[in-house]
Amino acid sequence: MEKKATSNETEPLTCRKDVSDCNEEDCKENGLLVRTTKPALRLVENGSKVHPSQGDKGEAAQISNGYSGVQSSLPCSGMGEVEDAQCTAPAATTTTTTSTTCGAEGQQQLIELEDRETWSKKIDFLLSVIGYAVDLGNVWRFPYICYQNGGGAFLIPYTIMAIFGGIPLFYMELALGQYHRNGCISIWRKICPIFKGIGFAICVIDLYVASYYNTIMAWAFYYLVSSFTAQLPWTSCTNAWNTGNCTNYFSKDNVSWSLHSISPAEEFYTRQVLQVHRSNGLDDLGGISWQLTLCLLLIFTIVYFSIWKGVKTSGKVVWVTATFPYIILFILLVRGATLPGAWRGVLYYLKPDWQKLLATEVWVDAAAQIFFSLGPGFGVLLAYASYNKFHNNCYQDALVTSTVNCVTSFVSGFVIFTVLGYMAEMRNEDVSEVAKDTGPSLLFITYAEAIANMPASTFFAIIFFLMLLTLGLDSTFAGLEGVITGVLDEFPHVWSKHRELFVLGLTIMCFLGSLATLTFGGAYVVKLFEEYATGPAVLTVVFLEAVAVAWFYGITQFCNDVKEMLGFTPGWYWRVCWAVVSPIFLLFVTCSFLSNPPELRLFDYTYPYWTTVVGYCIGTSSIICIPIYMVYRLIITPGTLKERILKSITPETATEVPFGDIRMNAV
Repeated sequence: MEKKATSNETEPLTCRKDVSDCNEEDCKENGLLVRTTKPALRLVENGSKVHPSQGDKGEAAQISNGYSGVQSSLPCSGMGEVEDAQCTAPAATTTTTTSTTCGAEGQQQLIELEDRETWSKKIDFLLSVIGYAVDLGNVWRFPYICYQNGGGAFLIPYTIMAIFGGIPLFYMELALGQYHRNGCISIWRKICPIFKGIGFAICVIDLYVASYYNTIMAWAFYYLVSSFTAQLPWTSCTNAWNTGNCTNYFSKDNVSWSLHSISPAEEFYTRQVLQVHRSNGLDDLGGISWQLTLCLLLIFTIVYFSIWKGVKTSGKVVWVTATFPYIILFILLVRGATLPGAWRGVLYYLKPDWQKLLATEVWVDAAAQIFFSLGPGFGVLLAYASYNKFHNNCYQDALVTSTVNCVTSFVSGFVIFTVLGYMAEMRNEDVSEVAKDTGPSLLFITYAEAIANMPASTFFAIIFFLMLLTLGLDSTFAGLEGVITGVLDEFPHVWSKHRELFVLGLTIMCFLGSLATLTFGGAYVVKLFEEYATGPAVLTVVFLEAVAVAWFYGITQFCNDVKEMLGFTPGWYWRVCWAVVSPIFLLFVTCSFLSNPPELRLFDYTYPYWTTVVGYCIGTSSIICIPIYMVYRLIITPGTLKERILKSITPETATEVPFGDIRMNAV
């Protein structure tokens, strides 16, 4: 909007002037709010929306929350009204009622109005989201679940679940974060305050993930350091950690593989890296491995200096951590395709078993895989999108990044199964016998063993474990950024100027929380946390999030927000998915998990029953934040029970309020 030059154009509302001295434009300049007599907008006290006049619908569509002037410092009375602000507009043109909030909440709103940090480039955001979504699970979890659930036939339920469940939820979180420009805690003040406990639950879940996920990277780092030798240490049975059952069937001697045979790669993983033989289980974890502790300490040091300054620095780091895995995947794919027996692995990977589609568990696995692969519910998408420019096309971003993620999972299957086919050829066994390892064992035993027996094995081992590190690092950046953004947005008056100290304290806390996973029985702890601490808790969180947005905030209001950002309204497909299909999708997966909890077993250790109880307690400890906050909210809200409920489900403030409760045009 062009402004006419006047002598008093930039007088703030704090001026003591007569009505005749007030300006005739209402705009932002130099961070000061100035007055207008233009009747295009009717500004309502304590309203969450600005109502356009009938003749100015076009301009009203441009109202946004993206960029706001900084509110001038005004003295407050106990009732929260602005004192001595005597510059008022003529009543005949525009009625303006201005209020501000005193105390901590007012200070928080003032800080929110300052220019929010944004991504340096659009590609920084895309790479960060791709790096977050594409993690270690894409490499080991998808290939295993695919061949276990019908091979090529599994792609049908996987695609259906992606279209009607995963991608709509992914898009919803990006749109929420970009529009409201807040982290996972404070965003609920603008959506449905009674659900604010969801934000606290997300932060607890992210801390649980950080406590075990980075330990897996410490294992990869140990392998990486061990790879800088002429002969990889997991290729022979002559090491101090080997037992009499160690059998190297890749040796030149004629060796027979028996029922009790153990490969040197498996013994290196279990007896040298993890040292699980020195633990009797979860009730006797043993001591702490100092080697893994040093590896984890170095990883957290890298993480800290990558995220301590915000998205400006992490957005540059992901140029390496998000792109490097694709280069390595391509190299390993080409190498795997040239190995003898590779075709056997590919055939086993893709050969469809159509009967599997009639089994309910296949559809449950497909839904769970696409959900955990795209990763809504961890606060990361909300945090990353909140640093976007207001009119960024998050719809296009959602489609691009989710497609890249799914394609990466599919291609990773070829990388894994070409090597498994090679292993089956060397062992003279069926691929199903070779592909028994699941989870991290698939990478650290089966794939590591195959690499060790390739030409140029040292080179391929180094780049493979570097790839695992980079896959894990940007996911860790994202998870911690979800917590950091959530806490800093919720408590800006405490931490906004001390981000570096807060990030340091957070990384130290995560490191100390990981100590149990660094013990000799730490692998058992990792398995327990992986199955119980995140799975059902995240599903519950996103289910409640989808219900809160679609049924309390309102699907119509949400679609209007999207139109305000992007210029078009989401179609009926998105509306139906957000309001009905996605919540049912989440409820289906959650109920399936709870009705049939996994029976945990790792190596030769079968988890006792009491560990299942502990696992559910860990999972409940995060989502318990939601009902606790609901009760707390109803207690502190004044009025009758009905009034308390109505106030608690009504947004407290408009999004990015530029002055009190008034929303302004973005310029």
